[in-house]
Amino acid sequence: MRPLLAVAVAGLALAPQAPPAGLLAREPAVAGVRTYYAPGAGIESVDARLIASAKTSIDMAAYVLTDRALISELGRAAMRGVHVRVYLDGEQMGRSESAALQIAATPNVELRQKRRSRDPMHLKSFVVDHRVLRSGSANFSVSGVDYQDNDLIVIESPSLAESFTENFERLWARADNQRIGAR
Repeated sequence: MRPLLAVAVAGLALAPQAPPAGLLAREPAVAGVRTYYAPGAGIESVDARLIASAKTSIDMAAYVLTDRALISELGRAAMRGVHVRVYLDGEQMGRSESAALQIAATPNVELRQKRRSRDPMHLKSFVVDHRVLRSGSANFSVSGVDYQDNDLIVIESPSLAESFTENFERLWARADNQRIGAR
């Protein structure tokens, strides 16, 4: 009787499970995830490597964008033909303005900022080629990865990238956004 019970339990364990409900309903079955913590050796190169890997598009939501090396990498991607869109927080634009203007006139780059308000656009995320999502608490600044205690999460999942893109499109389309540069 015990072997029969073992077979029955094993059968239940291997039976197809109902898809998750509630908050987990949109989770993909498989996603490649890497986490990084700052300050730490090498974390500053993660964003640059992701941007350098882009073939078609980068959509970035940046609370702060002051890391000139990262901005140069965005410019190089645009010069390779990658469509780069960067959405910035209006209140933090003063800190990011000179850096953003560095690439504002680059072909294939579009920059917008949220209207100044007491409600910040606080994301520090971007999607590369509709398949890789970078998120976390680390700002796009030297201090964000070299000195502050932050996390950076890279997720390879077209479905999670699409979820970010849907939100990005909503932010990007706000009627009161301000365009930066000629585009």
